[in-house]
Amino acid sequence: MELVISLLLAHIIGDFCLQSDKIVDDKLKNKHKSVWLYWHIFVHAVLTAILLRFDTNYLVGYLVIIGSHYLFDLAKLYFQPGANSRPLFFVDQAAHIAVIVTVAYAYGAITLPSAETMMAMPDIELLAVALLSLTFVAAAVIQVLMSVWNPMLTSNEPNPEGDDSLQNAGKYIGMLERLFVFGFILAGQWQGIGFLLAAKSVFRFGDLSRAQDRRLTEYILMGTLLSFGMAIVIAVAYQHYTTQA
Repeated sequence: MELVISLLLAHIIGDFCLQSDKIVDDKLKNKHKSVWLYWHIFVHAVLTAILLRFDTNYLVGYLVIIGSHYLFDLAKLYFQPGANSRPLFFVDQAAHIAVIVTVAYAYGAITLPSAETMMAMPDIELLAVALLSLTFVAAAVIQVLMSVWNPMLTSNEPNPEGDDSLQNAGKYIGMLERLFVFGFILAGQWQGIGFLLAAKSVFRFGDLSRAQDRRLTEYILMGTLLSFGMAIVIAVAYQHYTTQA
């Protein structure tokens, strides 16, 4: 299990934390000629090596993960003509995770959950996976899921973010609210989630009352429920694994 967590942490940092919009846009534009594509693979290679503690016993698995990551990313660049970006995002991530799980299984690192295996898991890496999943991963997943409804808001209708809103404000507000939910659940203060949801509703009320648009209301509600739902699932899963240790 320790191997799975290490490989997953390297993947999350490389794909979600250290890959900016600039890198993604350049990769889409230049495909296999993009310098940023090879920089992205290099970052993954370094991160994976570090989190594997440079253990040469995992050399074959290491090469499989890095090589497959390059091939998956390259295939995604050539098969992503705009309209297919949403399903390809999930297919790409599922393929990466499948390789990680397969490599871990090949090394005998995956077993049925037990108290002994959970005791062996490094708490700091598990916490890192949970926190990064709450912030960068959840933000990317929600953005992809919500993008299917965003085009319904035409230029003559209210923008969910608003023309005068802070850049990426919605993204970082979502990250913070999920971290708060995570903290409330670990502290056993579930009522805090209700308070947070109520507070957000109060601040959003002005936007919705001015907009007077049912689609905008549904859009905001859907995003909020997705955000809170993902935070609760991640927090409960983290709490379950740590209490089993």
